Amino acid sequence: MLEADDFLRASGISDFGDATVDALVGHYRKKGNRNSTINRKLAAIFKLLKKAERGGHIARLPTYLRLRERNNRVRFLTSDEERRIFDSIGSRNLHHKLLAIFLIDTGARVGEALALKWADVQNGNATFWITKSGRSRTIPLTQRALDAIEACREFGPAAGPFIRVPYQNFKYNWDTSKKECGLESDPNMVPHILRHTCASRLVQAGIDLRRVQTFLGHQTIQMTLRYAHLATNDLQQCARALNSLHH
Repeated sequence: MLEADDFLRASGISDFGDATVDALVGHYRKKGNRNSTINRKLAAIFKLLKKAERGGHIARLPTYLRLRERNNRVRFLTSDEERRIFDSIGSRNLHHKLLAIFLIDTGARVGEALALKWADVQNGNATFWITKSGRSRTIPLTQRALDAIEACREFGPAAGPFIRVPYQNFKYNWDTSKKECGLESDPNMVPHILRHTCASRLVQAGIDLRRVQTFLGHQTIQMTLRYAHLATNDLQQCARALNSLHH
């Protein structure tokens, strides 16, 4: 958004037209931004421009066609990969293994988990206040995630279960473990794969995409659609649901 602010200061919002949008897209591309990133940035800018249009500050909204995004299939961990990498992480640092368990069973971003406070865990639910979207969300926890949180108490008093885990230390342990497991050549084998794995397992279990979107805190359904190819094709569920209305 700082780049957009520079463009606005240079030309003024009243002159923010098609040429400005084209220049901004070119600027983002020079910075190496992917089409998906550019689309998200311009979507935020257009929200401001719509307000400006309603307020009479601009005559019309500039034209913008969404850039085509690559819809690559998302890499996720198999059960065997999960077991091997978690065991490897745990052999060096149990606290790190507990964090990994929590991440894969909640789909939380690493930063969300690290910022979690004890008061944010109530009645089997966890509330994440510091999120990428800026909107808090509350999700139910699996028994494994609850056990992982409870086990963190043995590491001494702290404001939250993972607050004492420095991200760089966790990332170093992760990288060491993936090398030990023979996965160092996989560019997708980063901690964020735990979030992808959670989402993939939910979709494979038949959870509808809207619920997965809410559970993960995706800002748009398009982000969740990356996992749509994993959805079950059991259309008998549709017939059973309709039948239940007549009995």
